[in-house]
This record gives sequence, C-alpha cells and structure tokens, in this order.
Amino acid sequence: MSNIQGKVVIITGASSGIGEATAKELASKGARLVLAARREDRLQKLQQEIQSKGGQAVYKVTDVTSYEQMEELAQFALKEFGKIDVLVNNAGLMPLSPLYQKKIDEWDRMIDVNIKGVLYGIAAVLPSMRERKEGHIINMSSIAGHLIGPAGSVYSGTKFAVRAITEGLRKEEFANNIRTTIISPGAVSTELTETITDLELKSAIDEIYKGAIDAESIARAIAFAIEQPSDVAINEMIIRPTRQEL
Repeated sequence: MSNIQGKVVIITGASSGIGEATAKELASKGARLVLAARREDRLQKLQQEIQSKGGQAVYKVTDVTSYEQMEELAQFALKEFGKIDVLVNNAGLMPLSPLYQKKIDEWDRMIDVNIKGVLYGIAAVLPSMRERKEGHIINMSSIAGHLIGPAGSVYSGTKFAVRAITEGLRKEEFANNIRTTIISPGAVSTELTETITDLELKSAIDEIYKGAIDAESIARAIAFAIEQPSDVAINEMIIRPTRQEL
C-alpha cells in the first residue's frame, strides 16, 4: 500500500498543468484531494474524472491572493476530511518582461500569486498541522529560483523568495514533524508561458519550451516526496528536461 493512501492533500492551481497532473497522480495512489483554483468548470471536470476512476476529490473555487479565501479553503478541507496532511502550493504566474518596460501590474500580480499566495497557504494550514504535529508543505519554485536571466528579474525574485520562505519554514517547524519540500522545475509543458504579454519575448521563450517535459514528470516527483516515511524529508528537487542547458 502506498504511503499516500488516505492522505488529505490540498492542491492550489489544480485546474491545469502541474496541479492537474499532480491531482491525477495522487488520486491514483489513494489520496483524498481538495482541489483549488479559480476556474470552476475545470475543477468540476477534474473532480469528475478522478471520481470516475474511483478516486476521492472535492473542490473549492479559490483565489490564492486572498488570505480569507485561503483560510476558507483550509477550513473546507478540515470539514470534509477532518485533517490536512499535505499542501501543494502550486499556483503561479510567469509574465516575463524587461524591467525598463515597467509592467507594474504584472509585477504586482506575480508578487501576489507567487509569494503572497504561498504565504497565505502556509498560514492557513499550519495551525492544524502544528496541533497534530504532522504535515507536509510543498512549494513550487523554479529553475528561475536558482538563476536569473534577462526579463526574469521579478519572476526570479518571487521564486528565490519561495525557496527562502520554505527553508525558513523548515527550520521553524522541523521539531513539529512538519516536512517541507521545494520543487524547482525547468521547462514544463503547461500554460505558464501564456501570461507573457511581450510577443517577441514570448516567441523566444516558446522556442525554449519546445523541449519541455510533461507535467506528469513533476507530478511523479511530488508523489515521491509525499510517499516517504514521516521521518524522511525530501527538502528540495530541481527537475529539468535532460536537454535544457539553463
């Protein structure tokens, strides 16, 4: 029996990409899922697909940039399943642009989703995990959280922040048996590049993403981290396409 069997897992950004793939992977291993995203039609479709295969999933439309909605999500999970074993903070945006273009709204949105969304997720689940002295928080960083490229200053800043927050969380909560994992993907075939509004830049990034790996590759890595015994923490993974240089 998988160590994932019966675990209650909240996944943000579950309506597509890595979140959707992770939901399907964990459901196949017996997890009980709480799916969160803004697009209800996609959440419904995913829930139905999981349930049609014998899995367990509920969903709640959630905007991770709202602290109140993230608190409501955690309470919803507790009401439905009585506990929260794992949070996968997956929601994220990547509207790359050079700083001189001053795309302030895009900077603000990245900070709100990529940093504040992660913090709000942690804040929402931590009280119940601390009470049980058990839990696992998985935060999505990026290869851009390890290196910076042109047009990636703000995005990299948010992903470096995710790594710093997660390592700080590990040092604060290891004594409470709360595990932390940082996942840093390279190019993955998702909707992430669709948020780039500079068409010339998007074309160049799309060229790089022609070698992208599928989202299921990241989902399997997340499952690997979760299924370890409770005394083992997989704290960080970088997962690139074999042929990606950066």
